[in-house]
Amino acid sequence: MELWSNQFLPVIFVLLIGGVAAQPQANGAEERPLSFVSDVLPILAKAGCSTSGCHANPEGQNGFKLSIFSYDPKADYDSIVKEGRGRRISPAVPERSLFLLKPTLQLPHEGGERITVGSEEHETLREWIKEGMVFRHPNEPTLDRISVGEALRKVKRGERGELGVLAYYADGTARDVTARADFTAGDDSFVTVDEEGRFQVGNKSGEGAIVVRYMGKVGITMLSVPPDGLLPAERYTALPINNFIDEHAVKRWAELGFLPSNLCSDSVFVRRAALDLIGTLPTSERVRSFLSDHSPDKRRHFVAELLAEPNWADRWALVWVDLLRPNPDRVGVKSVYVLDQWIRESFRKNKRYDQFARDILTVTGSTHRNGPAVVFRDRRAPADLTTSMSQIFMGVRLECARCHQHPNESWSQEDFFQFAAYFGEVGRKGTGVSPPISGSPEFVYHKPGGKVTHPVSGAVMPLKPPGGVEVQLESGRDPRQALADWMVSPENPFFARAIVNRIWGVMMGRGFVNPVDDMRTSNPPSDPALLDALAADFVAHGYDLKQLMGRIANSRVYQLSSLPNETNVKDTQYFSRTYRRRLSAEMMSDVVSDVTGVPDHFQGMPAGARALQTWNFKLGSDLLDAFGRPDSSEDCPCERNLEGSVVQALHLMHSERLQAKLANKNGRVTKLVSSELSEAEIVEELFLTAMGRFPDKEETSLAVKQFKEPDASRQTATEDLLWALINSAEFVFNH
Repeated sequence: MELWSNQFLPVIFVLLIGGVAAQPQANGAEERPLSFVSDVLPILAKAGCSTSGCHANPEGQNGFKLSIFSYDPKADYDSIVKEGRGRRISPAVPERSLFLLKPTLQLPHEGGERITVGSEEHETLREWIKEGMVFRHPNEPTLDRISVGEALRKVKRGERGELGVLAYYADGTARDVTARADFTAGDDSFVTVDEEGRFQVGNKSGEGAIVVRYMGKVGITMLSVPPDGLLPAERYTALPINNFIDEHAVKRWAELGFLPSNLCSDSVFVRRAALDLIGTLPTSERVRSFLSDHSPDKRRHFVAELLAEPNWADRWALVWVDLLRPNPDRVGVKSVYVLDQWIRESFRKNKRYDQFARDILTVTGSTHRNGPAVVFRDRRAPADLTTSMSQIFMGVRLECARCHQHPNESWSQEDFFQFAAYFGEVGRKGTGVSPPISGSPEFVYHKPGGKVTHPVSGAVMPLKPPGGVEVQLESGRDPRQALADWMVSPENPFFARAIVNRIWGVMMGRGFVNPVDDMRTSNPPSDPALLDALAADFVAHGYDLKQLMGRIANSRVYQLSSLPNETNVKDTQYFSRTYRRRLSAEMMSDVVSDVTGVPDHFQGMPAGARALQTWNFKLGSDLLDAFGRPDSSEDCPCERNLEGSVVQALHLMHSERLQAKLANKNGRVTKLVSSELSEAEIVEELFLTAMGRFPDKEETSLAVKQFKEPDASRQTATEDLLWALINSAEFVFNH
């Protein structure tokens, strides 16, 4: 009965009412009048109203719809104040507004009680209605950032505490927004945090992050719990140091109470380095030579030899083939091949990485002659290019900001489409993408006049890189050239760190930031100082990928054993030991071919071609499919899933093709069997070839015994031994 005003009072009435309400302030800031943007939206966010599980799902709830994470404040304001002729607001009697009665459960509400009657939130909303429901005041300052106090806070096990959040505005003022902020613990087993910012540390040492979000801004604080008894400093000062990587790592381990594992053996190193750097196993002759070499710098020389080998280009080109390879059903087979060969040729030349990126970003020309042009044939819309280029070259996932405020970072829709504006003047002519796929080329060129508009406001977006400043482009210049200038600039905080993190992740089993292409405030690196130092060193050495890989491979950190000690058994991200990792699909195919002595044959490839050289995911191979080669018909960038699976184990155990390779008359087994080698020498040769090491006495004894079994022959026993080695975890994993 008291809701009659909703039906009869025109909304315009409330615009004549003014007023001011006090809000929590900080740093002596003046009181501000209430507004929808600064005061109401934070309450809706905290109450969960603007999430996908409530009124911000695509259909809304019961006829009431809000934008996800409040990415469209004006539409949200209209839904609350104007929709249905203002039925949700009662200006004359604010407390009787549906907007307040529903979330306080004074009227039935499927979402339950979100706001308590008489609470600060309830009173703020009531006052906002009473004052006139202002959307945004003239000259109202915009929110710049938030802070959560100390970046690193040392705490004790079981400690309780509270976090305070300050919001800083463009006019220099600040206000306490702790009550409106959202708190999330990165690892609930380390620390828990409630909705008021009260945290409870668990009972284990280490580090954990608490991520704080407020109105599209993200802050983070790291809590550090030292181990029960930190080891004496001299235990760390006595550790050998190969280069600055080790210096940073030792400092980090000392803070966390980890001692590194022992140095790996020469046999482990020779296999590990060959697989990581050139994607192949070292030959038995190479292993014998390395193990018999007693010079102190033989590991450094071996790394230099690997980096000079031709196989290096195919092994590392495949990383970028994963990221850039287009869908052949969309761009045509020839275009796929042209791009693949361009990437491989770039790595054969060890092209500077900044030039590699620039060549892609600024490409013009035919998709049948200029490989990078194929990227622009496959990804046609500026928004699609924004998603892929930011992820590949910046390690940043901007995709969420395409539709709304990024939930885990401070990227907005404006940030996304300002970046997309760099691709607004990409022109194409010739045969485009349309079924059936044509074999004709398409030409990519600079077409002045193209614009990118904001999907909500319709405003033409200026050129502005993420986290950068707006760019004023000279007349006639391709915006992509300006993007490339910013992208490869040493001042760009993303470019060098992203590639260093990606290379480190491939060689070490995980990145400092993991996943490697998800660099954001709420996903901090495990060793930020080392990541920054490596990035600076990479830039200082001219963006040389081989130099970067050599720097990593020559560090003692890279050369540690995978066997843990009592201090680092729980370390899964600070690299105090090596993390074992499964071989990629192409590596697995190639090493099986190498140890059996029987190469694979791929349709459309020359005889003897290796799996690392395949250029189209449609080239048939059951083994490659079982071990997870990416399907480029799906959305890329593609990151490999290197987890083991039952399918992989069953394939190696039961593959008819593998058995045929073992029994092949021209294969390794037959050659060993027909040689004059003794049974023990055959066993030794197979271990050196497959494992990069000599067998121990027990392994030799057990293997030789198989030759004496009643139904065994020299051929079958050798086949069985090699089959067993291929099916072992030691063979399938790089350790």
